[in-house]
Amino acid sequence: MAHKKILVVDDEKKIVDIVRAYLERDGYRVIVAYDGRLALQMARNESPDLIILDLMLPEISGWDVCRTLRNESNVPIIMLTALDDDSDKILGLELGADDYVVKPFNPKELVSRVRAVLRRTESAAIKTKRIEITGLTIDLEKHEVRRGDKLLELTPTEFDLLRVMAEAPGRVYSRMQLLDKVQGSAYEGYERVIDSHIKNLRKKVETDPDLPRYILTVRGIGYKLVEGMGA
Repeated sequence: MAHKKILVVDDEKKIVDIVRAYLERDGYRVIVAYDGRLALQMARNESPDLIILDLMLPEISGWDVCRTLRNESNVPIIMLTALDDDSDKILGLELGADDYVVKPFNPKELVSRVRAVLRRTESAAIKTKRIEITGLTIDLEKHEVRRGDKLLELTPTEFDLLRVMAEAPGRVYSRMQLLDKVQGSAYEGYERVIDSHIKNLRKKVETDPDLPRYILTVRGIGYKLVEGMGA
């Protein structure tokens, strides 16, 4: 993880300075932006390995920055938000963010989240290089998923969710189990995070997200991945 480049975006200099100090102490290279327009420019020009993104930004909102970046790349994004309402968190995750941290926050927890998200983007330690599910090919070495010949653009979290379920087709995972396997820890009250990621994943993997053939909901429990049901 050393020398990974992190883009920190927040209009509060004090917060940026604190986050930068903790990240640099952990060995990361840090670049900063104080508004949404500069954040987009730096994300495009500097190719950061991860972005910590405040939502309430001048020029361009964090919502719009996240939406724009998700149309252009799969760079991991951790949202920083003072909005503690579940609907705001879910919206951010549906836009493609990989995790969120609510202000005020513990900088050590934020660094821990950064480590966890970056770990999820590294597939070198995975022994199996490819998983074949009817109609789907999950290449763990290249971190790519194809449906037939079509390359699917998944975020790191979406890729890991699909990988976890594909490694045990038919197994039912609770939301807390998926949180623990994907994030390395599970927090009560965060279960709806998985619902948002699954919704996004279905949009990309399924031919018809309203009639899923791969990722099925098991009522009262969670989700499972099946062999495509003729997909």
